[in-house]
Amino acid sequence: MEKGIVIKSTGSQYTVRLSDKSIVRCGIRGKFRIKGIRATNPVAVGDMVQFERNPGEETGTIVSIGKRSNYIIRRSSKLSKEYQLLACNVDTAWLMVSIISPRTFTAFIDRFLVSTEAYRIPVVLIFNKIDLYGEEEMQELEELEEIYSTVGYRCLRLSLQTKEGLEDVRREMRGKLNVITGNSGVGKSTLVNILDPTFRLKTGQISDSHQTGKHTTTFAEMFELEQGIRIIDTPGIRGFGTIDIERSELFHFFPEIFQASKGCKYHNCIHLNEPGCMVKQEVDKGSISESRYINYLMMLEEEDGKYR
Repeated sequence: MEKGIVIKSTGSQYTVRLSDKSIVRCGIRGKFRIKGIRATNPVAVGDMVQFERNPGEETGTIVSIGKRSNYIIRRSSKLSKEYQLLACNVDTAWLMVSIISPRTFTAFIDRFLVSTEAYRIPVVLIFNKIDLYGEEEMQELEELEEIYSTVGYRCLRLSLQTKEGLEDVRREMRGKLNVITGNSGVGKSTLVNILDPTFRLKTGQISDSHQTGKHTTTFAEMFELEQGIRIIDTPGIRGFGTIDIERSELFHFFPEIFQASKGCKYHNCIHLNEPGCMVKQEVDKGSISESRYINYLMMLEEEDGKYR
């Protein structure tokens, strides 16, 4: 029996990398389901697996999967009750944002943070393009940093032009399995190129490889950069926010709202217009960010009462 980490999935075949960096392509035997997850694919990138070599071949068969610290899923189709498993055992999810060129809105940030809370994945916010910020933008940056650091999220400043903050990002990513997302044009591909200049020719290939195929048949791939930085690429992660959350449970994924809710008069309070709502009191006092609360209300009232 041998062990390795899954670095690529095509749905029926899995590329497994061993500790000595060698690669073995593996399949699975028969029905291989993970208890508690109705997934169309039982194995995903980031899974630690045990496999047996196939006699007389250079391939293997996965026989067991290690315990997962977290996972990212999305609905396999709009009508299906099954999910597609995208990635597992992610150490850090990174959201690259910018106040200008393009502007990242707080609604986008908070959607991402709700998803990472739901997936139990630690997150870091990267405020990029700070070399372009004037006095007004810097003031807004400081306000956003205060909002999100107060909630408990790590915030880093970055300029890919001047390289300010780059070493902080590199140090945080080193030795971890990372996913990166953000609005188009915010600098994700540029960051990857700068972190590993030898990766430049591959960056376009990463994006292009995921442009074909149906929504339900796209799978992830892990890329290893210099200095032990590993990054998972998949459109499912770029489109973060794929899990269904019950309307009555949405506030659980806003840590500061969840904490304040313990003081609400009614146990089933959803912090909309109920009497004795501690959350609304904290918003009025400024202890909870008004923008975060407004974004919570927007998600609360979305299509048929569910956040998607």
